[in-house]
Amino acid sequence: MSNKAAEGILALYQRHAAAFAEQRSRALFEKTWLEKFATRLPPQGRVVDIGCGNGQPIAGWLIAQGFQLTGVDGAPAMIDRARENFPQQRWLLQDMRQLALSETFDGLIAWDSFFHLTRDDQQQMFTRFEQHSHAGSVLMFTSGPEEGEALGQMEGETLYHASLAPQTYRTLLAEIGFEVVDVVLNDPHCTGHSVWLAQRQA
Repeated sequence: MSNKAAEGILALYQRHAAAFAEQRSRALFEKTWLEKFATRLPPQGRVVDIGCGNGQPIAGWLIAQGFQLTGVDGAPAMIDRARENFPQQRWLLQDMRQLALSETFDGLIAWDSFFHLTRDDQQQMFTRFEQHSHAGSVLMFTSGPEEGEALGQMEGETLYHASLAPQTYRTLLAEIGFEVVDVVLNDPHCTGHSVWLAQRQA
């Protein structure tokens, strides 16, 4: 499968930021997983939302719980909307593949963002996760249920997704000191999302 669709992800979200804001579910079907993530964080802990989009609804929920949030996204239109929605938080325009903040966080979340990267880029992201975490840090991300690529649609344009094999994710997490706390593939209680929750041990 061509990586052309993968290379165009940020431009796609830039073009359709308004449509995404209008169509993105606010039902917070992710709440159970967000609560699992949050209970492992210290009060008012520092969280980085990697691929934060416009900040709704994931970052918004975390902010409401009192966490100090840094949002990172590679689409300027998304970051602009996040700043409008939550001006008191920190929003950074940066491609997650070049994430380099020279600081660590209590929590790292990449919900419905990480899986837009190619499989090679996903593997490289685990170095970024390691660089931005410390002992006790919690990481949560969504993936596909099995290794492969899949193409969806956004406003009539091709939307790229990819996933590594579950065992590969386990291996990559272990290599950077993370232990899998919970994982559900095709979670029926979360609109079929495949979700990983891990915590760094050292």
